[in-house]
Amino acid sequence: MPGFVEQIAITPTESALPERVESVAAPAGQGLVGDRYFLERPEKRESGSDITLIEAEALEAFTAETGIALSHEESRRNILTRGIGLNDLVGRRFRVGDLECVGIELCEPCNHLQGLTRPGVLRGMVHRAGLNAEVVTGGTVAVGDEVEEL
Repeated sequence: MPGFVEQIAITPTESALPERVESVAAPAGQGLVGDRYFLERPEKRESGSDITLIEAEALEAFTAETGIALSHEESRRNILTRGIGLNDLVGRRFRVGDLECVGIELCEPCNHLQGLTRPGVLRGMVHRAGLNAEVVTGGTVAVGDEVEEL
């Protein structure tokens, strides 16, 4: 059974908190239009940095275990999903709305993320901080769209 997109958030700058949007375009190999990682010249892009996804269930479990609330926007991941195990998509093709993607690697937490949020985020989010993915077939993704392995 497929999961779905619960929220989408993007920001044009590194330090600004991402803002929710209802939908966003993502040309193949370029990232999300309007996001800080969007590149008009895909040949300069690092593999796997087109989009980031995180499970709503992972954020909820983190809060339940640590007492630290971390919102989707604070996680700094683009797409919040529900109902699909993102860690299982490393090395696999999947669809998010119109997009066909391939999971490149887990998106582990870093000191920068903890510095922008609060102590405990770095250790508590290990192996559940999301997925870095590459967009191989572009299109649009919207809140409510299905997320499914191909």
